[in-house]
Amino acid sequence: MTTATLPPTAARAGLLVCHTCSKLARPAAAIEHPVCPRCSTPLHWRKTDSIHRTWALLIAAVILYVPANLLPVFVTTSAFGTQVDTIMSGIVYLWLNGSWPLAVIVFVASIMVPLAKLIALMILLVSVQLKARWDPRQRTRLYRMVEAVGRWSMLDIYVATLLAALVQFQTLAIIRPGAGAVAFCGVVIVTMFAAQAFDPRLIWDTTEEAEQAHG
Repeated sequence: MTTATLPPTAARAGLLVCHTCSKLARPAAAIEHPVCPRCSTPLHWRKTDSIHRTWALLIAAVILYVPANLLPVFVTTSAFGTQVDTIMSGIVYLWLNGSWPLAVIVFVASIMVPLAKLIALMILLVSVQLKARWDPRQRTRLYRMVEAVGRWSMLDIYVATLLAALVQFQTLAIIRPGAGAVAFCGVVIVTMFAAQAFDPRLIWDTTEEAEQAHG
């Protein structure tokens, strides 16, 4: 397969996509540093230092994941004393008090989803660096899933916030966020940035190189 018969792509057509507003633009060849005609964001053929930045953010998220699950998410102070709750102890409390559907939702959203996102990003990074030929469509779908589920990882923080507002409104107790809540928010935010830093076009590079080699 020659270069002329390779499947058409935006890059081969001289098109660039804006990473801010997603507008597809064809900058003039004479322009050294093109910008998006809609939002003036600098345009690049690829995300700069994608692998290094994604690894750095991913390692930071892994480090934050430990205190997020070991430190208290919120501290409850009432006339009966002070109680600290981690994510897992909150899940156990909900389960033992009959709120097992909510316990399952919080467990999946707060424990399984962040962990799955970390593992998925690691798989994508390693596969790209090893030039793996595993189905690029499946890996692209995996990346899109990581992007899509990011905001749902904050569910237990929403629950804690609503609970704190309800309890304090009734003047039954005072609930303060703990260090675990800060670390957990850090995990969610950093993994979202890591997903944005990863360039999914890297997944297809090996496939295109193979097509050109067989040309």
